[in-house]
Amino acid sequence: MKIAVCIKRVPDMGARFKIGADGASIDETGLKFDMSDFDEWAVEAALQLAEKHAGSTVTVISLGPDSVQETLRKALAMGADAAVQLKAESVPAGGFAVAQALAAELKDGGYDLILFGRLAVDSAAGITGPMVAELLGLPCATALCKLDVQGTSATGERQIEGGVEQLAFPLPAVCTIDQGLVVQARYPSLKGIMAAKKKPLASKPAALGGVGVTITKMELPAERAAGRIVGEGADAVPELVRLLQTEAKVL
Repeated sequence: MKIAVCIKRVPDMGARFKIGADGASIDETGLKFDMSDFDEWAVEAALQLAEKHAGSTVTVISLGPDSVQETLRKALAMGADAAVQLKAESVPAGGFAVAQALAAELKDGGYDLILFGRLAVDSAAGITGPMVAELLGLPCATALCKLDVQGTSATGERQIEGGVEQLAFPLPAVCTIDQGLVVQARYPSLKGIMAAKKKPLASKPAALGGVGVTITKMELPAERAAGRIVGEGADAVPELVRLLQTEAKVL
């Protein structure tokens, strides 16, 4: 089985962000970057499937400047067999342009299964995987918490409110992976890190389509107003209710 996993390099979501000088981008000075969490789970899911199906290969693909090679190398150190960088000066804000570049790379690759994380933790759009599936004319199963492949078909499950939805679809197919399918992605071992240096990492120009979405302005959330004590015990309840009605307007 031939598996591709599309991954994205994202900033550490626990960091304190600053708006760049242009007012429309993040100041990357001092920021730590890593693979998006959902994409890590997709890589792990691919590796587990490859371990179950002898002779399988896993290729990781990422779009962006040369800095994405660090993220690709991490996936190689985890156990992926090969990597492809679709080189671009930056990652477009619009998911469709990214999807077009990925689809152009994937269409002649002969992949049986193409995996994405359910969403990228920086944009949280969750649209690139389904767009790629549409461009390639392949079935798409999203937000999977379970995935099993048997021959030329696959089954999966996704969690929905109040229950679980079961899916069946033919291969080749595109799937997006949700938290729950993988408890925790494996850490790259020292042996894996050393082996990753010898694994193929191709770099080629990204076939970006027209960029239909641009970010015109970014703003950080306003600072929360300081809290105040309105009293103690039962005597404070009437005043608290009044403030919730007249100031906070939540009652």
